[in-house]
Formats: sequence, C-alpha cells, structure tokens
Amino acid sequence: MNTRHANQSGVIRLRLSPMHTGQIKAWQALLTPRRKILRAGRRWGKTELAKNWISQGLIQGQNVAWFAPQNKTWAETYTDISQNLRPIISRQSKSSGVIRTITDGRLDFWTLENPIAGRGRGYQRIVLDEAAFAKDGDNKTDGSAMAIFETAILPTLYDFSGEILVCSNSAGKNSENFFYNICTDQKYGFTEYHATTKDNPILPMRLPGESAEAWQERREQELANLIRDNDPLVYAQEFLAEFVDWAGVGFFAPDKWMMNEAPVSVPKRCDAVFAVIDTAIKTGYEHDGTAVVYYAIDNSKPHYKLTILDWDIQKIEGAMLEHWLPSVYQILEGFAAQCQARAGAIGAFIEDKGSGTVLLQQAHRRGWQATPINTALTSMGKDERALNVSGYHYRGLCKITDTAFNKVTTYNRRTLNHFVEQVTSFRMADKDAKKREDDLLDAYTYGLSIALGDQDGW
Repeated sequence: MNTRHANQSGVIRLRLSPMHTGQIKAWQALLTPRRKILRAGRRWGKTELAKNWISQGLIQGQNVAWFAPQNKTWAETYTDISQNLRPIISRQSKSSGVIRTITDGRLDFWTLENPIAGRGRGYQRIVLDEAAFAKDGDNKTDGSAMAIFETAILPTLYDFSGEILVCSNSAGKNSENFFYNICTDQKYGFTEYHATTKDNPILPMRLPGESAEAWQERREQELANLIRDNDPLVYAQEFLAEFVDWAGVGFFAPDKWMMNEAPVSVPKRCDAVFAVIDTAIKTGYEHDGTAVVYYAIDNSKPHYKLTILDWDIQKIEGAMLEHWLPSVYQILEGFAAQCQARAGAIGAFIEDKGSGTVLLQQAHRRGWQATPINTALTSMGKDERALNVSGYHYRGLCKITDTAFNKVTTYNRRTLNHFVEQVTSFRMADKDAKKREDDLLDAYTYGLSIALGDQDGW
C-alpha cells in the first residue's frame, strides 16, 4: 500500500503494509459506516488492516487514537507505525504514547486499564484493538470496556463526527463481554465484517522455490491440520472467530494424557527435566497455595514430547518458602538421574511476582537455575492461557505417569488427586473461577507453554 505526501522539498513516499485480497474486501465493506467491527480469526491480519487505516488518517493530518486492553498490546503497533511513517514524523514519545507528523496529524495510544482514557480529546478516527479481551461488565461496572466506551471513548468522536474501528477475535458467548455485545446487539449501531483464518489467502507463506501447486497442496494440508489438532470448540472460536458457548464444557480431557487408555511409565531416557512453580501467597485466602509440577521433555519421542512426572501442592507461610525450595531441586536431581536426562535438570520456572519473586532471588543467591516465566504468559487471564495450550493437550503431546495420576494427598482438608481435579475441572468463562483452587492448573498450562511453545511460550 503506497501513500504519497508532498512537502516543500518534493514528494515523500511511504509504504504501509500490503493488504491481501481478504483485507481489501474488508476495507471496502467498512469504508462508509462510522461504527465498524472487524471480527476475524487468528492470523487473518486484522491488526495490520487497522494500522493501515489509522496511518491513513495520520498522514491526512487527522487526530487519531489507538485503544488496547494493555500497554503491551499496543507497544508493537507503536513501533510498526513509527517505522512506517518515519519520514513524516515530527515528534514522538513511546513512554507518553504519542506520535505527531509534519501533516499536523496526531496519534495517541491509550490503555483500557485507564478509566478516563481519551477524556478531553477529540478524534477523527479511533481503533479499539483486541476488544474482546478488555474487562467484562456493563456500563455500570467500574473499569469495564463498556463503561469506558460509553463514557470516555464515544464522546471523543463528537467534535469531528469521527469513525471507530473495533477489531478482535471472539472470546466466547458472554453477555458481559463488550465485543460480544456490540457484535450481536444492533442498538450499538455497528456494521460488522467477519472473516476466518482461512480467508487469509497468503498463509502459510509460500516457500522459496516452491511451485504454486505444491504450495496450494501444503496450504490445504495446514488448514486441515488446524481442524485435526484443535478441540472443535477451540477451532470454532480461534480460527473461525465464532462466538462459542463454553458454559459447562470440560476443557482438558484426562484421556489425552493416556497411552492405550493408561498412564505412561517414567521415561528411561529424556532430554531434560524441569519444574514449574506457581505461588502467590495472600494471607487469609483459603484457595491460595504453592504448587509445583515436575516434567520430563524429550523431543525425540514420535507421539508425545512431555511427561508429567509428579506434582505437589502445599500451604506454606512466606517465611518458610526458602526452606521448601531446596526440596524441589533435590527432587529434580533425582528425576534427572532416574530418567537419564541428557541435559540434566534445567531448573525451575517461576512466576516473577509476589512470593515467586522471592523464590527467584533465593534460587539465584544459591546458584540454582531458576527462570522467570515470560510476562506475556503470566499477564494473561486463565482462559487465554488455557486456549494458548489447548492444541498441545488435545493432540496428546503431554502424558502423565502412573505416580502422578494416582497420587492422593490432603490439601485444604480435602483428600484426592488435586492435580487431576484442578486441571480436568477447569471451565472456560467460569464466573466462580476466583473461588476455585487453580495453582496446579496454572503450573500445567505454564508447563505446556514453556516446553511445547516457541521461545516466548506461544
């Protein structure tokens, strides 16, 4: 997408992100309405389209704004736009979230964590990105996306009769979700364009030297793999961008942990063993504990890569954590020997907040290998983390040993297998989630992300 802006010295050429045919259709369909929705599946390119649209307004000298659920959600967008429009940028500040251009355009970045975002400003164009993942609630709920939209964002469009483009994938059929409501309730006055992952005609990317026929065959296979490798409801939500009703749906089926309908043996060989620790001690909260799950990873296995070796959950006072931590590393060394781990024990992965920060500091002081879990994972909600790893579980890439599956302990006056109970009882969009014990569930979803995801845990 080429855009030209003339100044006194001639013509400045700017190159925005090229758009595929699906994006061009969406652009044309949403050209006229002032209130626009772009609902699209993963990797379709909704944010790329939105960046082009907001950049066009900036080039034309408009006052425009980009709203996102969190700062980290818009940080990459800021970098991309500032690079694409560098020849016409007069001033910019990432810390303040502002870009100004020599065309008298201004772009402000806001987070929906700020209940007064945009107040006092007037905009000609607004993008609200990843809207489904902002805070739920109606317009009377403090800090909800709906409350911020109605009281802070909409008034900024009044001065210029401005336009708003709301982009997101779906996040379940939820009457308290802002994106679900504006998509399904006509009273909000939005025009919607809906696209699926397969409507991006250029992915997966064609390889160098690959013929058109070979690429098309590989593309069809990759699309088929998405259906094969994901739970049907996950596929419908994440790739078809449909509003899925998750009420009462069990997410992590225990049969996916089994081989021939039974737990597996402790591996005789593996690449490495590691532990994931979830701890967030809050005095007086009865459901809060310290959980650890031990894993073996072996990328040479043909059918599964990860094995759950053991787990534990306890209530530990903050002052006693430093006495508990050595036992984790002792157990890891025992598993390294038992499993003949080629790289040995590669340490513990720990959430870097609350008492987890204390554990990381203690481990580093003693020279033990400890790694903070990527903040991109820890800052997610539980539903997002579960979706993030759902394909790995559904494909059976993680198995459980007989010891871990049949282990029974007493915790919070309940005697049972707490790991199996917490993981298999997880439900998406569970309104009572805050009342449930989920430390072992967190340690499981973190473990899958760390072992089977990319370098950032995706």
